[in-house]
Amino acid sequence: MNTVSPRALLVRGMLAGLLAGVAAFLVAYLLGESKVDAAIAIEEAGEAAHDHAEAAPVSRALQATAGLGTGTLLYGIALGGIAALVFCFALGRIGRFGPRATAALVSGGLFLTVALVPFLKYPANPPAVGDPDTVVRRTTLYLLMIALSVLLASGALILGRRLAPRLGNWNASVLASVAFVAAVGTAYALLPAVNEVPEDFPAALIWQFRLASLAIQAVVWTTFGLAFGFLAERAIAPAAAPKEAVQPTS
Repeated sequence: MNTVSPRALLVRGMLAGLLAGVAAFLVAYLLGESKVDAAIAIEEAGEAAHDHAEAAPVSRALQATAGLGTGTLLYGIALGGIAALVFCFALGRIGRFGPRATAALVSGGLFLTVALVPFLKYPANPPAVGDPDTVVRRTTLYLLMIALSVLLASGALILGRRLAPRLGNWNASVLASVAFVAAVGTAYALLPAVNEVPEDFPAALIWQFRLASLAIQAVVWTTFGLAFGFLAERAIAPAAAPKEAVQPTS
């Protein structure tokens, strides 16, 4: 295998993140924007009933196209760079896995820690849901849940590596996973809940919006894992050069 600089892998990670951002934009536009429009219609209807409707500074059409595309692309590039650095650290340290398998494990682990675990405690909500006065508190709690998830996952990984020589890889992995789930459950119980959904807001719309949000995250990390695994393997373990043609002998 070739020695590749972290910078080269970082560039490939950002490129894979760009592709993931494109895929996220398509999914968000096809699955999420209709739910956002429905939630905005409910919000505007309530504002009109109380004579508080105001013109939006940016048109909804621009938000759903250029705004959404810019946001998802920048999001994908940033996450791709971070994931590439995690890949550089993980390669060769979490087992005898090749570049593609390591990229898949890193992508799956990051999806679990920075997307799924925080989502289960503080799921996404559409517009018109949530008190504007508590946005800082809600954002802080969500970021705290992400930080705790990453720290707990790192601790579980260290625990599994230390138990492996005595218990074997399988038993150590199972115990580390159980410890991670128990620690996350404790964090769920200790952190305050956030429930600011209006009583008359359609439950089906919230459910559909949250599923779309989770689908976007799944697409981001799946696309990144596949794309970066391919690019990293090409850089680290390029295909062997073709054998020279055998010259016919006279």
